[in-house]
Amino acid sequence: MEINIAIKILSALAHETRLTIFRTLVQAGESGVPAGQLAKDLGIPNATLSFHLKELTHAELVIARQESRFIYYSANFATMNALMGYLTENCCTGTPCGIVEVCCDEKTAK
Repeated sequence: MEINIAIKILSALAHETRLTIFRTLVQAGESGVPAGQLAKDLGIPNATLSFHLKELTHAELVIARQESRFIYYSANFATMNALMGYLTENCCTGTPCGIVEVCCDEKTAK
């Protein structure tokens, strides 16, 4: 990962509401959460939620998919894992610590 990409991702998370949204989506897993339910659960007005989801999507932290008339949002675990790998790639005073899976997808967990 390039430093500019890491900065873009960290900047997107550097807001209380966006971090809360992202953490909620991480907890929801790959199935995601419909936008309306997310707004209701977090007590965020729809327009505000839309603005923050746009920022998270632009940073490639969130994936949107449409099912029928609903839009489901889910965390992009590949981006999250890449960021965690970037942040920890030179841990232990530069000695490689080995590959650590930060978050596994449902296929790996089975």
